[in-house]
Amino acid sequence: MTKILIIEDEEGIRENILELLNGENFEAIAVENGCKGVQLAKEKTPDLIICDISMPELDGYGVLQALRSEPTTAMIPFIFLTALADKANNRKGMELGADDYITKPCRPVELLNAIDTRLKKQAAIHQQQSQKLEELRSSITFSLPHELRTPLNGILGFSELLLTELDTLEPEEIKEMVEQIQTSGKRLYRLIQNFLLYAELELIATNPERIKALRSHQTDLVNSLISEQATQQAKQLQREADLHLQLEDAQLNISPARLKKVVEELVDNACKFSVPGTPINIISQVKNNSFILSITDKGRGMKPEQIENLGAYMQFERRLYEQQGSGLGLVIAKRIIELHGGSLTIESIPDRQTKIQITLPTS
Repeated sequence: MTKILIIEDEEGIRENILELLNGENFEAIAVENGCKGVQLAKEKTPDLIICDISMPELDGYGVLQALRSEPTTAMIPFIFLTALADKANNRKGMELGADDYITKPCRPVELLNAIDTRLKKQAAIHQQQSQKLEELRSSITFSLPHELRTPLNGILGFSELLLTELDTLEPEEIKEMVEQIQTSGKRLYRLIQNFLLYAELELIATNPERIKALRSHQTDLVNSLISEQATQQAKQLQREADLHLQLEDAQLNISPARLKKVVEELVDNACKFSVPGTPINIISQVKNNSFILSITDKGRGMKPEQIENLGAYMQFERRLYEQQGSGLGLVIAKRIIELHGGSLTIESIPDRQTKIQITLPTS
């Protein structure tokens, strides 16, 4: 049964709406002020909220701000019920995230139509989310075998040579083959981990409680973490000398592990898709309560359509270049940042430069 929360301080109006909704087979619950409304919304997670604007203690705008700032209630359809019908008040409510306005006094059919419209829209959103999850499952089913084949072939091929030709191989040849097996094994492990992480992030994105839990972590000394992770990644790819760091410290609501993953993937991309000997500049600053991190390389860059069509299972112009992989790293970094209330943007000039900038709110 669809659950609707009514927040209205006038008892007569509150009781009339309750009677109307219960008569239409909704599960209607009601409270008389904004503070109780916010608390009940967090406890009951209704399918829709109808809220008066002019109330003591906490008005409707305060209720809406409080609910939109909580992952568990941020997406609940919200209808203002108000005697304030001027454009300025309507605009203020819409800017805060209200879905609709109903002016008091209103006819029952008007209120029911507004509720029906909002519930249908919410159902469409849920359907889109389900479709995305289905696309994710299909993409993994299609892409995973292909992506795993190359490193797996390396492991199987060299191990077979060792088994069949061991007696005729020189120690140096054996060492080289074992190193190749280890390299392929590490690559295979990273591929699997990235596929699993991407699937996890997409599932988190559909669950407000998990988003809230994700944002509950904190990282101090961000500059030290970025410096260590970027240096480690560049060293693995023999690009440590090309790394130039200019970092400002901050405190962020993101776990160290998630932030490390973002830095790992972005520095990995910058190293792999630019020529050794060219600079990779990493700069961070705190501005207007936001932490801004940019990573710039002088590599082959990306075309506007490639940036626009950035997808989880596409590596741009893969056939033309040596680098193999799912192209998933950049998408993982973008998803992590978005789930923490931030953004990732790409500015690129093909064959000249790529700048990736992430922005996160400071603690």
